[in-house]
Amino acid sequence: MTNNEKSRILYDRALNVIPGGVNSPVRACKSVGTKPVFINRAEGCMIFDEDGNGYIDYIGSWGPMILGHRHPAVVEALSSVLKKGTSFGAPTELEIKLAEMLISAVPSMDMVRMVNSGTEATMSAIRLARGFTKRDTIIKFDGCYHGHADALLVEAGSGVATLSIPGSPGVPKTFVAHTLSLPYNDIDRVSEVMKTQGEKIACIIVEPVAGNMGLVTPANGFLQSLRELTDKSGSLLIFDEVMTGFRVSYGGAQAIYGISPDLTCLGKIIGGGLPVGAYGGRRDIMEHIAPQGPVYQAGTLSGNPLAMAAGIATLTQLNASGFYEALDEKTERLMVGLKGASEKAGINVKLTRAGSMLGLFFTDKEVMNFEDAKTSDLKMFSDYYKGMLQEGIYLAPSQFEALFVSAAHDTAHIDKTIQAAEKVMKRLIK
Repeated sequence: MTNNEKSRILYDRALNVIPGGVNSPVRACKSVGTKPVFINRAEGCMIFDEDGNGYIDYIGSWGPMILGHRHPAVVEALSSVLKKGTSFGAPTELEIKLAEMLISAVPSMDMVRMVNSGTEATMSAIRLARGFTKRDTIIKFDGCYHGHADALLVEAGSGVATLSIPGSPGVPKTFVAHTLSLPYNDIDRVSEVMKTQGEKIACIIVEPVAGNMGLVTPANGFLQSLRELTDKSGSLLIFDEVMTGFRVSYGGAQAIYGISPDLTCLGKIIGGGLPVGAYGGRRDIMEHIAPQGPVYQAGTLSGNPLAMAAGIATLTQLNASGFYEALDEKTERLMVGLKGASEKAGINVKLTRAGSMLGLFFTDKEVMNFEDAKTSDLKMFSDYYKGMLQEGIYLAPSQFEALFVSAAHDTAHIDKTIQAAEKVMKRLIK
């Protein structure tokens, strides 16, 4: 049993000065019926709370810590930049170098614009799509979370799903009037809408592998059909690879599935976990962005030297021979072990994997969309989460989030996690 007295004291203190005591809703751990653990430091695949308890970390700052925490190459890059300054609000060579690396890695990118978050990336990409096509309506998918921009808080996943918030107060109906949300993996429904409204659709935005309703992989032909339908209607296809970019492969999900979107959104993994994002795509589309074109988007800290340097260091490590093969092998070992643990306990569990991302649902139903994900036993997940935390395993405090394996996890960490799952799952059925 772990002692979290300091975390409880800090949470009570935070409640007085921060709404809900946290700066991002899912961190409050409300859906799992507990209070957040306050983190003091991290190293490799381990994080340590204010009481000194150590945990094997499968959140990884929600994905970007693919190398593990405080990787020496990233720390060295940051230290070098700190000697020169943290932000200039002016161009640097580092921005060019990281942009060149992204374009070289992501098959569909001719040009890229740096921003400060995944939310900024998706918001800006949609604005660009609307400006380029001169159309207003967009299509997204139920359970796919693309950040908290007003037009995208419709049937969203991630924290919105975790807290059961249907959209959000404060978003006028007119702001979402041009947003259509359809079931993920239901290409027949998309085809029907495109047949009647295709000429009005500016873009379809999709997580090629959905990571914000748990982990849901695309059905065979789903992404290809989206590509064909948008091509036919003159709409743009946007891949939100904020989670999957450089996570499931060096070229993202689009490299695995062989689909070339018109625009791609990337997140904090391209900055080694620092606050950063990017969107990029076809040259003729990207040239519509100011100052080259009429579609305005700006950011004072966009392309800041710290994030650029950390990103260059991270991508250099990721591009090493055999990196993703080794990471996939670890993740597969974990998935097989968790499946075995559930079978030993006699618990219905569905597991999904894409690269080093895992989904675990407490349901006997195949999970193909948000409705399927919502059949999960949330009480059982809550008990599982709390049990694993007590065993020193740090999971996302939500059934509707993915699990991330890093290069810093070794066989011993994976096996300890499996052993913990066996112990906890046995207790769940008592």
